[in-house]
Amino acid sequence: MRRRFLRNILKITKNEEELQYSQLISDILENGELQKGRNGNVYSKFGASMRFSLKDNTLPLLTTKKVAWKTCLKELLWFTNGKTDNKLLQNENVKIWNGNATREFLDSRALFHLKENDLGPVYGHQWRFFNAKYDNCETNYTNKGIDQLQNIIDTLQDPIERYSRRIIMTAWNPEQINEMALPPCHILSQFKVNNNNELSCILYQRSGDVGLGIPFNIASYAFLTHLLAKHCNLEAKEFIHFIGDAHIYDDHISILKEQIKRPPNIFPNIYIKNKYDSINDYKLNDFIVENYNCHGPLKMFMRV
Repeated sequence: MRRRFLRNILKITKNEEELQYSQLISDILENGELQKGRNGNVYSKFGASMRFSLKDNTLPLLTTKKVAWKTCLKELLWFTNGKTDNKLLQNENVKIWNGNATREFLDSRALFHLKENDLGPVYGHQWRFFNAKYDNCETNYTNKGIDQLQNIIDTLQDPIERYSRRIIMTAWNPEQINEMALPPCHILSQFKVNNNNELSCILYQRSGDVGLGIPFNIASYAFLTHLLAKHCNLEAKEFIHFIGDAHIYDDHISILKEQIKRPPNIFPNIYIKNKYDSINDYKLNDFIVENYNCHGPLKMFMRV
């Protein structure tokens, strides 16, 4: 029945790409396996993929609910600057890491040595200082570890090397997994430039909370691809998203059933006003999102 309903939605929408997300929800609800996971009951499907065009400054920001894109972008810039201090996000009114930054949660991970709000060597540390010995979130790690993001930028700016098949960034570091407040979910991205100097990104995500996390992940890596394209004098082309365990929490089901009844609108556009010498210098007000015509917000509880 849900698939027939989605076919009817297809007849009235001008945004077929977003229907991939609605179809993923429908597929999990119809064919997913009910499992008792680490943090609650989920309906799970192993192996899913979606593709989103980034051409003509398109930003695949889901429209069937309001996505807090500024919150998403603030988190991304926190990653690109190599930060792991949740207080920096709290100062920007970003609360998405709060549940994983409490004393109780850190203790549950045996991270007794970390202060509250110190998340350990999570994404930002691995992106900018891969495998550098982690002391705390206030340590200066300059010139320590491997700066994967800067290596990607250097490669993309090289007129020959930009066509490499080795432009990869990983957040999955087995040596430091147990030092992290939360093992990374979006773990590996690969970038590829075609002969028209268009940049595409593939993300492999080991685990995806389809109701809350996946809309953010799509937006975040689309933002990142547009940012790298701007910074390296390229054009953004496509974002391809592979998900290992795509799951829906049982208390999200009724809300997501309502969401897939909403016809998607056209995706908005993104413009980046300035180009800087350093990737560290981009700020929220450098990004403009235009024509974001979305349905109202849907509230779901975040599991930690």
